[in-house]
Amino acid sequence: MTVKEIQDLMRLVKKLELSEFKMKDGNFQLSIRSKHFDYAQASKMAPPQVVQVPATPIQPATQGPAAQVPEPAGEQKAPLAKGQKEEEKKEDETGYVEVKSPIVGTFYRSPSPDKPVYVKVGDTIEVGTVVCIVEAMKLFNEIESEVAGKIVKVVVEDASPVEYDQVLFLVDPNG
Repeated sequence: MTVKEIQDLMRLVKKLELSEFKMKDGNFQLSIRSKHFDYAQASKMAPPQVVQVPATPIQPATQGPAAQVPEPAGEQKAPLAKGQKEEEKKEDETGYVEVKSPIVGTFYRSPSPDKPVYVKVGDTIEVGTVVCIVEAMKLFNEIESEVAGKIVKVVVEDASPVEYDQVLFLVDPNG
């Protein structure tokens, strides 16, 4: 199983609001737990049901049956303009574009403690500029900006945990 497949699976587990997910395939085992799980509440719930899943390779969420998971009720998304990315569509009320974490992990502003930060407030960035690193399962993933503009705020503190889709930076696209 590739890191990309695991990341897609983690996104699906979060989207479905599962408290726990376990998978075993030969010598490979994977266990994902929500850190906000209320065990007191779970004791009042019906016992879990075992679901058999065919032993087929996991497809990325954009291609397989997981892509057909309906959006939760009440969350209506406006249609995107042709060629517009989801991150560009989600702007906060001040007109800044949010750069979000594509994975769960630990946020780092620089490649190592003795090196300078990738970007700081006031820096102008282009599409594809590396803005930070998110460490996930001992893999250091360089996060590239999908927007151009000026960094106006670093939302997350260095070396702190981040969730999938958590805002990392605010960028002024007109800056």
